[in-house]
Amino acid sequence: MKKNLLLFITAFFILPFIAKAQFESFKDSVVQLYGVVMTADSLKAIPYVSVVVKGQNRGTITNEQGVFSIVVLKGDQIEFTSIGYKPKVALIPKNLEGNQHSMIQLLVQDTIYLPATIIKRRPTREQFERDFVTTKVPDDNQEVARKNTNAATLSAMERILPQDGREASNYYLKQTAIKSYYAGQLPPQNIFNPLAWAEFIKAWKRGDFKKH
Repeated sequence: MKKNLLLFITAFFILPFIAKAQFESFKDSVVQLYGVVMTADSLKAIPYVSVVVKGQNRGTITNEQGVFSIVVLKGDQIEFTSIGYKPKVALIPKNLEGNQHSMIQLLVQDTIYLPATIIKRRPTREQFERDFVTTKVPDDNQEVARKNTNAATLSAMERILPQDGREASNYYLKQTAIKSYYAGQLPPQNIFNPLAWAEFIKAWKRGDFKKH
């Protein structure tokens, strides 16, 4: 009990001094920053420049005379950005004496090259009709689906694309079933099969035997 009372009394008298020391330390690190932003070539004031403490959601903008004022901390990085000028970052020294600091920040113009614009005369009625007729209109979903399901397209894809697992297994089972069906006897020769000849003629007409 006495030990707890002693700790309470000690904390009661020491904590105010610690809090005061921390406040004085924080107060010493606060800096009132003010200055003016100007062009580097002609020293003209740049209005409405964004002045932001980097890494924080605090900032301000310059007025019409390019003047700004903001509260920062020693060691902060201040970023200056404006359309048409290269961004610039300024560092507030940590060993800055006092709580006020003024600066003149110069910005360099940023050259932006726009793509060339070619101006052509207005086309005649004949040229417009010709271009309108020859313009290729992209296929809609229905036309794309019709082309993809075309018999010739499916046949060409069947010859080019490899078989998947299901097709390969079905083919293997089909061949096994044929061998089992004709086990112990000679299998029929397709050279005398009219259906096989008809299928051969169709494949020959489609060009299945052409060398690619």
